Amino acid sequence: MSIQDEHTNGSAAADSATETATEPGRIFLDANSTTRPLPEVIETVAHHLRLAYANPGSRHAEGRKARRALEESRERIAELLGASANEVVFTSGGTEASNMAIFGFTSSLPEAIALTAGEHPATTESCRSLMQRGWKLLNMDVDAHGRLLPDQFPNLPWEQLKLVTLILAHNETGVIQDTAELARLCQERGVPLHIDAVQAVGKIPVNFRELKATSLSLGAHKFHGPRGIGALLLRDGVQLAPLQYGGHQESGRRPGTEMVALAAGMARALEICHSDMDLRIGQLKSMRDELEQRLQATCEPTVLNSSAEQRLPNTLNISFPGVDGEALLVALDLEGIACSLGSTCASGSAEPAPVLMAMGRLEDVYKSAVRFSLSSDNYPEEIPIAAHRIARVIERLRSGVNS
Repeated sequence: MSIQDEHTNGSAAADSATETATEPGRIFLDANSTTRPLPEVIETVAHHLRLAYANPGSRHAEGRKARRALEESRERIAELLGASANEVVFTSGGTEASNMAIFGFTSSLPEAIALTAGEHPATTESCRSLMQRGWKLLNMDVDAHGRLLPDQFPNLPWEQLKLVTLILAHNETGVIQDTAELARLCQERGVPLHIDAVQAVGKIPVNFRELKATSLSLGAHKFHGPRGIGALLLRDGVQLAPLQYGGHQESGRRPGTEMVALAAGMARALEICHSDMDLRIGQLKSMRDELEQRLQATCEPTVLNSSAEQRLPNTLNISFPGVDGEALLVALDLEGIACSLGSTCASGSAEPAPVLMAMGRLEDVYKSAVRFSLSSDNYPEEIPIAAHRIARVIERLRSGVNS
């Protein structure tokens, strides 16, 4: 089934359960911030809220039914992501999962953490908190396309490192990192490697075993699952210092009554995304490339803030020098285009996107950068309309500046 078919066929079910993805005439190009739960996911969550409502830790028939639903979801997620069921720890989302890993691996006396420049705030804010406790942060450099420079890996102070953390697919630029060499070195040196795969899971193939990571974080709402549920994949046998106390749930790694319905919804969303991933990737890439080409043809000068090929199929981060990004965001919203200046978690900040700074972008480039990100809710007919509206706004803003 194509993305267009899903958009059409799913509309009746979606309308009966919830509002449509956008108001009439609006085009949602901010899928890296969140995605709408698929109709099948909404029904899965509702089904389990009705029938698997009991506490999965309870020792009665209702509790056992909820436990079965929870463990079936865990097993399915593990299967799809190349992990074992006992390696899946349910969390409230990707941010909590990354926090669990970062703080769990750094419970010893302060030493050093290596991270990529321009990581997601879930990582950078956690690491800054550790820095206040005496930890040293080492930023690994990226090139002008946002890709890690492998030549620096052997020169890292491995004897001091207690953790290496990196983002697999960048939330702002979409750049996908090649993690193989860094993972090999981490294994050789006995240093835990945490991978933030929140933007990657559900969009591209992700295999925990093949990545050779110690831990990996994901969040369901990035791939049409329910909000409020995520997971940390933690290599079998690895122990983390707990962040919270109060229960034995998740094998003692994350206390609190498990969210059975949301776990089932996440498993269903991941299942759907994996069912025809190659087709989805091709269709999203085609729409993204058309949008990019139309904007480059009508809005020059433009600057692509990413690797042309080594990026998520749905993500376009592009700058329009001579235009203020904040003004552009507001104007596009008024024109019915929902997009972003970068990470939603950093909204409200007037600071330039750290990843663009790390890539060496000049001020007129990073201040005019906008992120457009697509999902299965988009369809090809929207792209020319979106490109026309964006070009019209760019022309108007540039004329205002130059007049």
